[in-house]
Amino acid sequence: MSRNDAAPGTVTAPPGRIRRMLSHLYIQCLIAVLLGAVVGGLWPSVGADLKPLGDAFIALVKMLIAPIVFCTVVHGIASMGNARAVGRVSLKALVYFEVLTTVAMVLGLVVVNVVKPGSGLHVDLSTLTTKGLPPEATTAHEGFAEFLLAVIPATLVSALTGNEILPVLLVSVLFGFGLHASGEAGLGIARGIEKLSAVLFTLIRWIMRLAPVGAFGSMAFTIGNYGLGTLRHLAMLVGSFWLTALFFVLVVLGAVMRLNGLRLLPFLRYIKEELLIVLGTSSTEPVLPRMMAKLQHAGASKPVVGITLPAGYSFNLDGTAIYLTMGSVFLAQALGIDLSLTQQLTMLAVMLLTSKGAAGVTGSGFIALAATLSAVPHVPVAALALVFGIDRFMSEARALTSLVGNGVATLAVARWEGELDEDRAKAVLRGDIPYAPVPAPSAVTAEPDPKQTPAPEVMPEPTRDQVPAAS
Repeated sequence: MSRNDAAPGTVTAPPGRIRRMLSHLYIQCLIAVLLGAVVGGLWPSVGADLKPLGDAFIALVKMLIAPIVFCTVVHGIASMGNARAVGRVSLKALVYFEVLTTVAMVLGLVVVNVVKPGSGLHVDLSTLTTKGLPPEATTAHEGFAEFLLAVIPATLVSALTGNEILPVLLVSVLFGFGLHASGEAGLGIARGIEKLSAVLFTLIRWIMRLAPVGAFGSMAFTIGNYGLGTLRHLAMLVGSFWLTALFFVLVVLGAVMRLNGLRLLPFLRYIKEELLIVLGTSSTEPVLPRMMAKLQHAGASKPVVGITLPAGYSFNLDGTAIYLTMGSVFLAQALGIDLSLTQQLTMLAVMLLTSKGAAGVTGSGFIALAATLSAVPHVPVAALALVFGIDRFMSEARALTSLVGNGVATLAVARWEGELDEDRAKAVLRGDIPYAPVPAPSAVTAEPDPKQTPAPEVMPEPTRDQVPAAS
């Protein structure tokens, strides 16, 4: 029977429509995540061997994060008319980060004390050992002074070759102020940096085509290596953590968006591709460049995005904040240790420090939990062996919550600074101005046509084009 001779009442999807659906990155990532889970579940050994696919994709993106953050921040600061605004943006961002992180920790503390997922386990501490834990979990952790000193790189260039975002931010801010103060002498360098950022985002666009491959490999490894059976023993902790993270996103972050005249659910739809990539890789780092471009496309100015979003990757890990309080109290409950309110508040104060500086990569929350237990005497570090096997199943929730939290923070700070085009933001979130990256000009030396709208991947200043009227 030909396609034209289909039975009456039968609805067939046109091949062109299917091809268009499959061309969307979020559809490709969703299929890849599901296939990875199937492969890991049916063939665990094969799934465990696919880990290099996810690691390679993350490594490809990470090698471009430092130069992209540098170019974005430097050009944003150099093009600002008032350099004092940078300090004002930074201060507002840090205050916001501290408040929301504290709210996340208190929420986790309340839930774990109400649900009590560790009660009744009666684990014998003598049966636990630190053998098998990551080396980072059992080594001495730096204090606050060492953390601040580590922000200063050994050289100007070494910040761009390391794995930490904070040294890159420090160098970028200083260099941007230097260009801003140099007047005519710095204009040529600022233009060169802007052109370099266009090249870097072209590379990112190419690399992101491999996102489904990375998500497939990472999910297959997670299911194949750890197995869904691991969840049965600690399902209450994993389930309560995911529900707490969901509550924080929908209620707390939703309220922040409402206070700033925007809505959360359209924003989640807007970043659905990034959310699926994070779900597959358990890391927020691969989507940092795309988030910067999308937030600028939504009307936030380049300096605010360039400062707030990268800083949030170290100072605004909302998902990790929830995990720290729930994880530490859960371990105490499992060991039969009765923590008083004073002891829990003391641990919370320590967590406000240990949660800072953690990179948005897989396992960083577990290392931050180890640092917390090392700093307080209430729960032994060996207790981490209880949650090590299921940590990977909670890392996705940590990463997703932190990603949404940093996106909301950037829009909020931009609005407070008057650096958010609210009409454009609403139109973008409604879908009236879709985000559609286009290839950069083939000739790098070609001057852009001022009459054309530059590609969002090049991260231009938010354009103020006409906003379609709401239907």
